[in-house]
Amino acid sequence: MASSKNVLFLQSANLVAFLTTVAVNALSNVLPMNGKTVGEISDLYPNLFTPAAYVFSIWGIIYAFLFAFAIYQALPQNREKIFLHRISGLFVLSSIANIVWIFLWLYEQIVLSVIPMVILLVALIAIYLRLQIGQSKVPLKEKLCVQLPFSTYLGWITVATISNVAAALTAINWDGWGIGETTWTLLMIIVALIVTIAVVSMRKDVAFSLVIIWALGGIIVKQIENQSIVLTASAGAIIIAVALIVRMILSRSGQSHSTIA
Repeated sequence: MASSKNVLFLQSANLVAFLTTVAVNALSNVLPMNGKTVGEISDLYPNLFTPAAYVFSIWGIIYAFLFAFAIYQALPQNREKIFLHRISGLFVLSSIANIVWIFLWLYEQIVLSVIPMVILLVALIAIYLRLQIGQSKVPLKEKLCVQLPFSTYLGWITVATISNVAAALTAINWDGWGIGETTWTLLMIIVALIVTIAVVSMRKDVAFSLVIIWALGGIIVKQIENQSIVLTASAGAIIIAVALIVRMILSRSGQSHSTIA
């Protein structure tokens, strides 16, 4: 009985965490706290890494995927699923971090907002690893309703964390140690590229990779007049796409040889 109650608590906590996060995000746009929206605050701290405004529409996809997760994990037949015990606490933590970030950001505590953003990133990395995404075989429904949402979420928060740090540095008028803003942006794009290639190589994660390509496309659009950024971001997107295709081909080839053997 105690075990059953514990599982019901986990399912309920996940559902409440998701609904609360969505509600706070919605209210932050419908009834702007401190008189400004997230996007308006972002415009006050411009940096060369932040992508064009349309790119942030990906939140709609992320929340749609997380809605699928919230419903799927709450189903009675999933009470014995291992993932429920592995990631529930972390998901609640990530939701709390998301909400705290919104409040700090909207009240222009840009430097402090880096803290919940990093907590959110770390929580999602832990979830990603505990789900063994790209390294474990799970039923298709679980892959679509559990692994896909967190691959997409982590991909975007990886980009958002870099952008958040860049905004915080802008807020404190950081001089870049004498290095130009364009050069720092190129370095951040390269870091994002290296991380993504590692994910493609080790996890063969299509969703994560596509999110990074989407973000790089947004950087290209916003910085269209900055040739070095456009070329670097374009090269990064192409390299990721090629790496993903090659990884998929090699994976299928390996499976074919295994079947033949």
